[in-house]
Amino acid sequence: MSMENSGSTRGRRRRGRGGADVAPEVKREVNYRQLRNPFPPMNVFSEDEIANMHETALRMLEELGMKVLHAEARKIYAAGGARVDEDSEMVFIGRDMIEAALASAPRSIQCRAGARERDITLELGSLVFQAGAGAPNATDLERGRRPGSERDYIEYLQLTHHLDVFQMISPQVEPQDVPVHLRHYFTTQAQMTYTDKFPFIFSRGTPQVMDSFEMIRDFRGLSDDVFMANPHCYTIINTNSPRTLDIPMAQGLIDFARNGQVSIITPFTLMGAMAPITVAGSITLSHAEALAALTLTQLARPGAPVCYGTFTSNVDMKSGAPAFGTPAHFQASLAAGQLARFLGLPWRSAAGSAANINDVQAANENQMGLWGCLMAGATVVIHSAGWLEGGLSVSYEKLVTDAEVLNMIAELCAGAQAGEDEIGYETAMKAVEPQGHFFAAPQTMARYNTEFYEPVVHDYANFGTWTERGSLDANQRATQVWKEIVAADARPEIDQNRLEALKSFVAKRTAEGGAPPES
Repeated sequence: MSMENSGSTRGRRRRGRGGADVAPEVKREVNYRQLRNPFPPMNVFSEDEIANMHETALRMLEELGMKVLHAEARKIYAAGGARVDEDSEMVFIGRDMIEAALASAPRSIQCRAGARERDITLELGSLVFQAGAGAPNATDLERGRRPGSERDYIEYLQLTHHLDVFQMISPQVEPQDVPVHLRHYFTTQAQMTYTDKFPFIFSRGTPQVMDSFEMIRDFRGLSDDVFMANPHCYTIINTNSPRTLDIPMAQGLIDFARNGQVSIITPFTLMGAMAPITVAGSITLSHAEALAALTLTQLARPGAPVCYGTFTSNVDMKSGAPAFGTPAHFQASLAAGQLARFLGLPWRSAAGSAANINDVQAANENQMGLWGCLMAGATVVIHSAGWLEGGLSVSYEKLVTDAEVLNMIAELCAGAQAGEDEIGYETAMKAVEPQGHFFAAPQTMARYNTEFYEPVVHDYANFGTWTERGSLDANQRATQVWKEIVAADARPEIDQNRLEALKSFVAKRTAEGGAPPES
């Protein structure tokens, strides 16, 4: 049972009984790797309201400012013309600086993966999915909920590599049994050896970032100039709402910009908690924070690849807990999409769920959040699958069941044809008499095993057949799927010399004491 959809080839003609020719077995040819969003963008606010939100964000940065905890970042802002109060660490950014940054930020980013067929383009209209990420815990039906481990990280990586509908590797799950000063060696080496998809690097201080850059550069066989010419990895930058940019995040923006790698800027603004309670207010705050961070990247290196973004939802006002997949979450994605189009920049949004297990609530929340991203025209959809408890855990079963939905979205991205062959006047309409059926029509026989998406988790058997097969629900079937993927352990081909060099680098740096995170 496979969910990998990397395209397939047509089989050879077979011989049937008596030596008669039998039509060749044909597999569906699909491409889940370079997707374009097929849906027209949906607006929640008028153009005038969006322009006013942008204007308010500019005013906020000019008059209220951003608290920037990183001394070098404050110097960079000051050199660019910002007014800086060192005593309060407040930075006041003029609109001329922001306009200059927006002018130099690229509209299209060509991301280089480990194989050319895995390369992706980040721009308005493209569509990239990431698995749920950044969780301290992992869970599955057989082993239950547990702190994330080295084993969990690798298994989750195997799953996200196998499922072609995930085009980027996400931050995944924290391997808490790996010491923090060595963790980046483990995660980077794992991404180089278990997958050839576009990798993620945490911004936890310059020493860790530069180690990771060197590992990717050398393992990919790149020169410094080639590595810096196009992005070969990315990071996610979270502002501390409201209006704060902390030390590791500011340093990450600077490091990734100077080295030509992608920063995905993501203010995490929960309405009623770290942001105003309204969609308009929270998105305006998020927009201001994103503009401030984006400006820093362009001051560090004009033209640096940067992705606009937001992760805005509401809290449950009874408990204060984050809520996802809500109407407010949906509307916030739409508003962020309007602002991204206003700027002309690629951007990220997110789905996700606050449910504690992979149940109907989890499915409902994730799909509502996902459709908000799709209708908003998000370039990158983070937490599109597998995310539970508002990010406190990732579920193997949910990763698989959510990927089923993403596969179907990817099918829609391919569009549909309506030519003579598809309409089938000769091969279908004329071939079937009134009250007949189309099962044996020439058109059906030519397309029966290629026309429709074949589900992996969903079961279309009737009740009797389903019962005979063990009455397995979707979660139980998903367990079977992920276990088969992990057991298969399919990896890309690796240059053994580069692998040995990578291991030697890790051993050397480990012996030297590694690189503790900085904050």
